Amino acid sequence: MAHHGDVDDRIGAAWDAALDDYARHLAADRGYSEHTVRAYCGDLAGLAAAAADAAIEPGALDLETLRDWLWRASTMGHAKSSLARRAAAARAFTHWLAQTGRAPADAGARLKAPRPDQHLPRVLTRQQIDGILEGLSARAGTGDPVAIRDHAMVELLYASALRVSELVGLRLADLDRGRLTLRVLGKGAKERVVPFGVPAARALDAYLERARTELLDGRPDPGAVFLNRRGGAVSTRTVYELVAGLLRELPGSGPAGPHALRHTAATHLLDGGADLRAVQEMLGHASLSTTQIYTHVSAERLREAYATAHPRA
Repeated sequence: MAHHGDVDDRIGAAWDAALDDYARHLAADRGYSEHTVRAYCGDLAGLAAAAADAAIEPGALDLETLRDWLWRASTMGHAKSSLARRAAAARAFTHWLAQTGRAPADAGARLKAPRPDQHLPRVLTRQQIDGILEGLSARAGTGDPVAIRDHAMVELLYASALRVSELVGLRLADLDRGRLTLRVLGKGAKERVVPFGVPAARALDAYLERARTELLDGRPDPGAVFLNRRGGAVSTRTVYELVAGLLRELPGSGPAGPHALRHTAATHLLDGGADLRAVQEMLGHASLSTTQIYTHVSAERLREAYATAHPRA
């Protein structure tokens, strides 16, 4: 069995080799100057470090990892021009990875640099998240199996601060409905067990006991928890479209995908007094520094509340 250090060394070596090959490609095939090659690879060294920290090899890069890397750079105060340059470097690199067969797809094709007003992740208020869940619950009350599924998915995304990839990857065997926990496979194939609350349990039970069988409709069971209308595993695109539709009408700027629910859950946990390391464990962050952004979010929200509410602000 490989030791943790061996895996880290192997991933680090894979990144070193990929960046060396890419530097040669930029110089030989694209005719870039030594200065330009050095600038590109300097930006990508940061991406390599972030990905290696999450135990992700070059060929396994995904859009979520790229966005997290850019987002973290934005929280450190990098200028818009610097973020745009990093995004361009990442897109060129992932295009090369896909073109040369080093990756199955171009992970950075849809990557955009964060706008300058997006230094902190989008976080919904308690009232906003309650309103969303109440609306989903009302729709689920009609008995429509897709509405019941959607309610359960959003309850779990918020309750357990899941990544969308973790939600769609859930298997029936991963659920412990008695203990109100689920086992998820996070970045770098790292497994963790996360809790969920009673409202999410109720929504999940309603889905599993009624709606899932209807969606399966006698077809072979794929074993995924959440199914589409054809009885197959639900896609990340479906979840993105669902959450984006729910957030579209709400005030506030920033990304409107499932990650906003993860950011919201983490911030609400810290607002409620949760320990930073416990939140780190729940989110599956390899590094505590990634989780610490949510303490900045909480502080920013406190400043806003103070400025709005305090008579001597």
